[in-house]
Amino acid sequence: MTQQFQEHHTWPQDLRRELEIHLADWSQRTGIAVETWALPAEPVSGPVADTALACILEALSNVERHSQAQTVSIAVTVNRGGLRLTVSDDGRGFHEAVDGKGMAIMRTRMAAVGGSCSINGTPGGGTTVTGVIPRARDQLY
Repeated sequence: MTQQFQEHHTWPQDLRRELEIHLADWSQRTGIAVETWALPAEPVSGPVADTALACILEALSNVERHSQAQTVSIAVTVNRGGLRLTVSDDGRGFHEAVDGKGMAIMRTRMAAVGGSCSINGTPGGGTTVTGVIPRARDQLY
């Protein structure tokens, strides 16, 4: 898990704001451009925000360490069905499904809030991490 997340001791109060801060800092530090396709229009907090932020930070850590990407694209949307996140890079991708420690952590965290996570790569065509957290009936994020 990334050091940035380990230092984050409280649940994010506003996922959109947290992402804006982290994405700008990460891009400046790594030199990898960030394209933001979408961020939640409605406030997202608590365990859902915590999980989404942790998974995005882990995906960005993997981009930085492994991908040789020039650009990463981020989309996080919330609708009646729940939250969906996508982190895609234009890096080197991978040949076979690699289930490293970071990927296992993302899947475990998503499962803990009733969600799922998938990682897909194409050799020479980048990698995409997708996470979905369904909204329980009457659940507010």
